[in-house]
This record gives sequence, C-alpha cells and structure tokens, in this order.
Amino acid sequence: MCPALLENEERCFGGMTFFARSHPAELCGSNGLPLTPNSITILGKSQFMKTIQHPNLSTYLDIIRSKHERTIVVAEYRGEALATKENLSNDDIIKIAYQCLIGLKYMNELGLVHSHLSPENILINKNGDVQLYNFGLYYMTDHGKNVSFPIGYPKYTAPEIFLNNGVRSFKVDSWSLGMIIAERLLKCTLWPGVKLSQCLRKVLSLIHTENSVFERLSRENNCYRIYENLPEDIKDFVNSCLQIHTSLRKVPEDLLSLPIFENFLKKDAEEMEDKLYKNVISRKMDELYYLWQLAGGDMLMELKKQGLIRSRPPILSIPNLIILLGQMFGRRDIAGLLDLRVIKVPLNTLNQRLSHILYVANYPRLTSDMHVQAQDDLTEAASQLPLIIRERDTEYQFHRIVLYDRLLQIYPITKDTIIREAHKDIPPPVRGAVWAALLNVTGDIQKRYDMIDKETPTHTDRQIEVDIPRCHQYSELLSSGAGHERLQRLLKAWVRDNPHYVYWQGLDSLTAPFLYLNFNNEARAFACLSAFIPKYLHKFFLKDNSAVIQEYLGKFSQIIAFYDPQLANHLKSINFVPELFAIPWFLTMFSHVFPIHKILHLWDKLLLGDSSFPLFVGLAILKQLRDSLLTSGFNECILLFSDLPEIDIELCVKDSMSMYQRTPASITYRRHQFNQSKATSWSEPEPGTERMPRISVDDFLDLLNNTPERVIIVDIRNNIQFERGAIPNSINIPFTSVQLAHVQIDTLGPQAKPLTDNKDSIVVIIGLNDQNNALFAEFLTSCQVFGICSLQGGIYALRSKAANILHRSR
Repeated sequence: MCPALLENEERCFGGMTFFARSHPAELCGSNGLPLTPNSITILGKSQFMKTIQHPNLSTYLDIIRSKHERTIVVAEYRGEALATKENLSNDDIIKIAYQCLIGLKYMNELGLVHSHLSPENILINKNGDVQLYNFGLYYMTDHGKNVSFPIGYPKYTAPEIFLNNGVRSFKVDSWSLGMIIAERLLKCTLWPGVKLSQCLRKVLSLIHTENSVFERLSRENNCYRIYENLPEDIKDFVNSCLQIHTSLRKVPEDLLSLPIFENFLKKDAEEMEDKLYKNVISRKMDELYYLWQLAGGDMLMELKKQGLIRSRPPILSIPNLIILLGQMFGRRDIAGLLDLRVIKVPLNTLNQRLSHILYVANYPRLTSDMHVQAQDDLTEAASQLPLIIRERDTEYQFHRIVLYDRLLQIYPITKDTIIREAHKDIPPPVRGAVWAALLNVTGDIQKRYDMIDKETPTHTDRQIEVDIPRCHQYSELLSSGAGHERLQRLLKAWVRDNPHYVYWQGLDSLTAPFLYLNFNNEARAFACLSAFIPKYLHKFFLKDNSAVIQEYLGKFSQIIAFYDPQLANHLKSINFVPELFAIPWFLTMFSHVFPIHKILHLWDKLLLGDSSFPLFVGLAILKQLRDSLLTSGFNECILLFSDLPEIDIELCVKDSMSMYQRTPASITYRRHQFNQSKATSWSEPEPGTERMPRISVDDFLDLLNNTPERVIIVDIRNNIQFERGAIPNSINIPFTSVQLAHVQIDTLGPQAKPLTDNKDSIVVIIGLNDQNNALFAEFLTSCQVFGICSLQGGIYALRSKAANILHRSR
C-alpha cells in the first residue's frame, strides 16, 4: 500500500458504458450543418457532473467517447451495493435512507433529478456511509432524449413517469427511495420472478391504492406481519415517500424534516464541527485517476477484459433493408439497450508504481527550511528530459501535482514561486488554475462575471453564431452543445465588458484555450481572457486597429531581419510581407493556426513572457519553414502558408524562449504596447520607415558591462570625430565612405571582417543621427550581417548617459 496516496483501501474506480442514440443519416440542423452526434452532446453536458463534490455522491472522474456513439462513464466507486447487503437492522436502513436523502437534497439544490435510483447504485462503505453512484445519467442524457433506452429501474420507478413523458420532478426520487426502503424493511424482494410487462402493471396498479401503498406492498408479498411490527415513525416516513398523488408526496428536503431523522441531523452537525480540525492529507480522486492513467490504466481495456464491451462479427451488423430516407431495418441491435453492470477497478497498478513514495511527499518544500531530498533529485533529473516524457512520468507528475496543489491553495502569496515552477513545466490537471495565477487573476471573479449581461441580444450575435461552429470543432468538448453555449456566453460577456473594443473574427479562437481548460469554470475562463488581451493584444480589437497591426507586423519584420537577414532579404525580394500570413498568428496568438494540444504547451511559455514573446514564436515558426521559404517564389509561399506544414511545437517553444531571453527589451519596443516602461530618451520612429530595430542606451550599456563579448560596435562617424572620443574596441566605418548602392560587405574594407564572421553577437550602429544609423543598418542587413540594430539617439544619447565610456584614440 502507498501511504502517500491512499488512506482508504475501499477507494477504486467504477466503470460503466452505454450507447447514445444515433441520428438518421445525412440529417442537418436549422443552420445547415450536420447534427452534433448525441455522444458529443452527452460528453459536453456531463462535464458539469465532474464539479459535484459531496460525501453522499460518487465523484464523476471522466466521460469517454468511443467508437459508434459508445460512452464510457468513470466515477468513484467506494463500498458495496445495497443489493448485496442482507439482514440489515431497521436502524441501519433508516441511516441509509437518511444519507440517501442528504445526497438527493444536494442534487435538488443543483436542479438535478436522479431518476435512476435502485439498490445497485446505492453504495455502502465499511463505515456504513452511503454514496449514490451514477446519479447523473438522467441529466447528462438530457432527460433521456439522447439515448434509446428509458432512464430508470422499472420496479422502483414512480408510476407517473409511465403516464407522462415530460421532465421529471424531484418527487420521483422520493418514490424510488420509498420503494427501496420498503423492500429492505419487509426483508423480501418485491414481486420476485415477474416479467417486465407484469412488473409495469404492478407499479401502475398502485395508482388505485386508496390507503397505504406500503401496507399494500406488504400484503402482496406476504410480509404483513413484519409491516405490523414496524414503528409508526418508520411507516410514516415510507408512506410519505409512496404517496400516489404527487401534490401530497414530499421532496427529499421535506422528508429530512420528519421526526425520525432528528437525531441524525444533530449528530451530523457535531461531526461537521469536528472535521474542521482534522488535517489528514488524502489525494483527490481526480488526481488518482490522472496518475492511474499515466501508470497504464485504461478503462476501455478494463471493460473489454470483463466482457462489458464485445466485438460482433461484421456480418451480423448488416441491415436487412435500407430505404432512401436512410433508415435501416433488421435485427434489433441489443447494444443500444442499457447495460447496468458496473466494473470495479482497484488502484493496484498505481499502488505498485508509487509504493516507495513516503507520506512526507504530500508536504513538498515551499521554503528553504522544508526539504525532501528524494523529491528534489527526481524533479531536477526529470527536468532535463523532453516535456512529452515528463508529462507521462507517473512519479514525476505526482510530485509536481502535489507541489502545485499546495502553491495554489495559498495563492496569491505564492505567485513568485508559481512563476518559478512554471518555467520548468505545468502539469495538465492544474494548467487552468496556474494560467490564472500567471495572469494575476485574483478577487471575486465569479461575482464579476455574474454581473455582466450575457443574454441581451447585440449586433455582434450573428457573427458570433457563425464563428462558433467553426472554432476548434475537432475538439469533442468545444464541438458539443454545452461547449457552444459556454463559448457564446464568454464572447458576449467580453464584448459587453469592453465597449471600447469590437468583436473581430479570431476572438473565438483566442477564447477557446481558456474555455477548454476551464470548461466548468466560466468565470475563471473570462477572467483569464480579460487579463490576457490587455497584456498581449493591447488595442488589437479597436474598431480601427490598422495602426496597431501595422506597427506589430513592422516590428516582426525587424525581428526577422535581426535574426535571419538572409530570409528577410529573400522575402523582401519576392514582396512576401507579413501582412499576407502573420495577421491570424498574432491576432489569435497562434490559436487559429495550431490545434489546442499544441497551443497549451506554447502558451505555457507565452504567459511567462511579455507582449514581445509572440514575435519570437512567429520567428521560430519561420525558422522551421526556412528551407522551403528560401527556395520558393511568391505563389509557392502563399500555398505553403495556406496549408501550414506540421510544426514541432516543442522545438518552436525552445527556439522562441532562447531568442526572447537573448534579445534586449528595447529591440521589441512598440508605441502601442501595454504598460511597458521605456527609456526616458526614447523617440519612436515612424512605423515602416526603418527596416532594423533600435536599441536603447540603457540596454546597450547593460550589454557592454555584463556581456561585452556579445557586442560588436560600429561607429559610423568620420575619423576625426571618432578619434576625439569613442568606445574602446569599436569599429570605425565612416558613413560618408559607404557606397549604399553596392551591396557588398567587402567594399567596407578589412575592418568589416568581424561583421562577416558574426554568428551570435549583436551589432550596434552608433552615429550622429538616427537617419544615417538606419540607412547603414539596412545596408549591413542587405549584406546578410546578423544581429544589426542602431543605437537610439546615437552618440549624443550616449554622451548624455555615460560620457565616461568614450575614450580618445590618440
């Protein structure tokens, strides 16, 4: 057993499977698009069930969509089914009834109806506590509309359900619980051995009962003597459940107010007070399920092993008749019926994998005083491995999840530590919460989101409705009806909350990653989006954003020329400008051109940088396409970007981080960037007038003091001015001696050799005025010299800031 994980051996996973109803072939919706498969609708709707945490309700862990509309439900399974329990005392039965009602009451508060209550899905653990299993089947199938079988166990189903096809009320669960408790109290099985049709007749015949249904059941099953000996308060409870007229039947909340449950309510209040002072670390079931999958667990394979999924010979699947409307006839497919069997999957695989982990691992080091050497050794060694390997390493992910769990519990105090850890990696289960921390999301985000009007029609609604069905629809979550509804609410909320901006196509793609990670937490998704756009896309969504876009693309062109002058020259020669391919990149931060799984890893690093980081991501993409671009003309480049080849996202992230960290901040300065402090002497050139970037005096001095080997200084003043005062080891190439029309580095003489050999250093042009600096910088770029930039303000700015570094040559 692994003490770091399991405090209770009963905890395991329960798996069940069913088929969603198939749509007729080639059927389209009102928008002209094919209907969303019911299995995807179920998947989207069921995500809400994963948010429900209650002691008397089994936690939903996963809903998996498989082939042919098959849906697999994975939930916590603790204890044994009530159906297996015999010879229970009346006190035990009333305790079971009480805890069932507590669970049902909580469901009702959320607007949920169980409608599937039976002894098979009431679980009792070794302490006698109850959990309701598979309580969300009725909700996730949209009240049974998305499946071809009825929801409910006939014997325990309220009679009005058979007579009415509408949405079921909370009171149907009161009836089901009453039937189950009556059966247990009478110590017998109601109507044993009867066929389904007879069972339905028996239930419907109860409608005509004039007095007590409970008494009638006891007489029909020869248990009247047991019934007579039951205490009156127990009879009153069961009779309150089994009222024929729904107006007289109590809902679970009212049933709990009966005198029979007074002692239980008092005891629960006392136990709740005691639990406040208990601090026993126990890993949550969703964490265990994630780690179990990493350790090789597969619920689909478990279902196959235990016979719940069986393949059929293809010959048996061929229909006997197909009519022109697409309907098929033949032998009834029994797979479409509900299979109530549940498999229990213990955590043995995970136990074996993590059996050596000590309990202290649940208390990771948050300060220098707390230290777990084994954990540090593991994380340090694993951090050198590729990200895809780290994300599949069970032990490494355990330590990372535990660490982030503690850090997030006391956020925002731990913000700096979260940022430091995020530079290593972010475990998938906590990515949504970590992104929110990296974006500095704090406060009552739910209240803020609730206050925004997301229902009133606006002039952007039509465009949003058109865009959503095209937004990352390969994702089963985002293509579901629930996904569409949530995305629409988020977009409408953002438009309403930002009246100075307009809805541009691409905002849906930008929102999709936040919704994907926070599918059950719209408020956090909205808060992340609201923090992300000002930081990385400041003014991009103005009604007239042309100046902002042009400046951004101009800076991108400068960065390309700075790091890859050969590619920049080629693209310029064929007139292939960034406006032709890069606008969707930056307007959506690459979420329009990459699938979600790549965006997640890319944004993990993007959120650690500032608004200039996307420029380096764009350059890293071009770097992977470089060979193709250099051999392509204008038309070939257009075709290349219209169907972008596969991009190695890990290499892209690595290259962009490397360039971002090596590039002085002023190289990427923009007039429209958000909250970015600039040098006081900074004078912004007109967008598009300079092909190469400028560097500020402060950044230049930092480079000169900290990494002088990475700087090549070219002074373009005349010889006399250079001799009067220049930076030691700088190269003097007078601007007046340069023939700009002859694009050959050799024309500059032997002193230009360091420029020709340069592969990694930053070349800083210093002259008397910015115009000459820019012209000479462009000349060197045309000569394919790497890392060219000009000093902002030239020699005069340098003299005013640090005159002491200028030395006379003679």
